Amino acid sequence: MTPFGRTLCAMITPFTPAGALDLEGAGRLADRLVTRGCDGLVLSGTTGESPTTTDAEKAALITAVREAVGTRATIVAGVGTPDTAHTVTLAREAERAGADGLLVVAPYYSRPPQDAIEAHFLRVADSTGLPLALYDIPARTGIRIEPGTVLRLAEHPRIVAVKDCSYDFLAAQKLMSRTDLAYYAGCDEHNLALYAVGGAGCVSTVANVVPEHVRAVLDAFDAGETARAAHLQQRMTPLIEAVMSNGLPGTVTAKALLTTLGLPAGPLRPPLIPADRLTTEGLRALHEDLTGVG
Repeated sequence: MTPFGRTLCAMITPFTPAGALDLEGAGRLADRLVTRGCDGLVLSGTTGESPTTTDAEKAALITAVREAVGTRATIVAGVGTPDTAHTVTLAREAERAGADGLLVVAPYYSRPPQDAIEAHFLRVADSTGLPLALYDIPARTGIRIEPGTVLRLAEHPRIVAVKDCSYDFLAAQKLMSRTDLAYYAGCDEHNLALYAVGGAGCVSTVANVVPEHVRAVLDAFDAGETARAAHLQQRMTPLIEAVMSNGLPGTVTAKALLTTLGLPAGPLRPPLIPADRLTTEGLRALHEDLTGVG
């Protein structure tokens, strides 16, 4: 089951040089991502700098991207906040703006117990008619959506997927075997591994810069070319590591690389700051090694 597509990009949010939301750039970037292989876009997630965009900007971004891609790709709106009431408001606004689904992170900072986390997700799921993906990323939220909680939430008809950044590969496999939830790899190094054991696909940050390469891995696996799929995934590993595991948020590295390629990105909003010149040059070199495009 792939309720939101198979190759999803956790899209950056482009800003103008002055720091305003760049809706024209967002439309151009979204069109490029879909044309080059993404069948889903996640807006206003971690990579989309959701903590520093306003509610109005989030809704406007959905509208602009929908106009750019039409029905060629699903749009999943990140609406997670540490405040249940605010999350419900964002979910309803996303539905009105034209989103196809919701991505809801565990409520961070407060570190609520599991029964409170469950109640939070249920309230959001009941607030719209859109399908919802649970976003399990304890490294950022400070709290895990425990497997037992996921099992109970899977009984809700609109909770249909998980974006898995838990780094608990065994738990993911066990939950896939016991539920109908679609599991999406949220860490690019796991894209092929999770897909090979029954995952639905990936929500990829690296797809901002090499969407065709991210898709090619899954295409090869679907074609039965498992050795080729492994080879393609391995070829991307240096770039994945540089984008995702060099001590900087993926937003920072993705925007640095997009900017050097002349693609819509723009500045970061504080507290994030740009990558330095050495990091940016390294990213560009790895991109050229992978794609042959300097």
